[in-house]
Amino acid sequence: MAPSAVLRYGAAAMAGLAVIAAAHWLGGQPGPGPQLQLSLILGAAFGFVLQRSRFCFLCIWRDWLDRRDPRGLLGVLAALGVGLAGYTLVYGAWLPDPGGIRLPPTAHIGPVGPALILGGLIFGAGMAISGSCISAHLYRLGEGSPTAPFALIGAGFGFVLGFLSWNWLYLETIAAAPVLWLPRHLGYAGALTLGIGVAAAEAILLIRRLPPSATPPTAIDPIKAVFIQRWPAWIGGLAVGAIAIAAYLRLSPLGVTAEIGSRMRQAADAAGLLPARLEGLDTLRGCATVVRDAIWTPNGLFIVGLVAASFVAALLSGAFRPARPRPGHVVRGLLGGVLLGFGAMIGLGCTVGTLLSGIMAGAVSGWVYLAALMAGTTLTLRVGRRLGVLEGPAAS
Repeated sequence: MAPSAVLRYGAAAMAGLAVIAAAHWLGGQPGPGPQLQLSLILGAAFGFVLQRSRFCFLCIWRDWLDRRDPRGLLGVLAALGVGLAGYTLVYGAWLPDPGGIRLPPTAHIGPVGPALILGGLIFGAGMAISGSCISAHLYRLGEGSPTAPFALIGAGFGFVLGFLSWNWLYLETIAAAPVLWLPRHLGYAGALTLGIGVAAAEAILLIRRLPPSATPPTAIDPIKAVFIQRWPAWIGGLAVGAIAIAAYLRLSPLGVTAEIGSRMRQAADAAGLLPARLEGLDTLRGCATVVRDAIWTPNGLFIVGLVAASFVAALLSGAFRPARPRPGHVVRGLLGGVLLGFGAMIGLGCTVGTLLSGIMAGAVSGWVYLAALMAGTTLTLRVGRRLGVLEGPAAS
């Protein structure tokens, strides 16, 4: 074995053991220790799956726009199908009658209005400029991406801009916006049938565009299939759906922006930048920011696990390729990151929280955010490419 491979595998083993040791230690701590332990474990599972299956919303949508390659979209639909079914089972146990005024605890069911649409459009533009959504920047941080650190820094500043705009947006658009939960109007069976039906119809149309297999089937090496070769998108989607169900059942819905936004809110407030009151923010669902005194929070450890496991997966597969940032990486990362943070703040989440967790929860807000995000991404890519400031279609 080459010395470079020995070094990679050794580093991966050390990082993996560090995550295991941290999880073991957390499990033995009093109070929230077991909850923090599970958050770290689920975050690590999520990061490993994202890296192995290239579960990046921009990459998936760009593959479709540029080459009509449907495989990534089929992965997203697989995640949504699994999540919709799992959430419905959980709802049946927690809230047998969906027809009342109550909503399922902690589910990402947000108001549907102009702010949500604006958030999706801006977040989509940020994805196109920076090269990824926030969750993908986190797993690419583990791959050594030269853009990801600046995009995440930019996202922090974008959250601050969102806080400064919040009171006007809330009073003008969000406070009166309806909160639409499909099971309340259709029942659990009707909402599940509608969600699965839409996903299945889209999948059938996409499957027709699957390219023929270029290589004959061969014997599968399980080690290479798991740790070296890229996973098929549908396997990644099924795994994301299963992790989403486990997270909602034991912790809270999947999301990666609550911790980033909360820390930025805390820092901006300490610096005297924020108004004395952020109207209605703490009453809303989704990845809403909450100032906490604790050093470690469940969502914070979820992110730590995500980055650490993606680092391990990248080392094992040979995808860890750190590069020195060039001016373009810095500019696109910061600018796109600001848009990502602002869009996530006013949209109460990102592609994971508002979109995935929202649609799985039966929230109309998830579907609306998805449509706005695709529109914002598509428009920005086309305009940016025409102006020559964004890269054109990648080679297949």
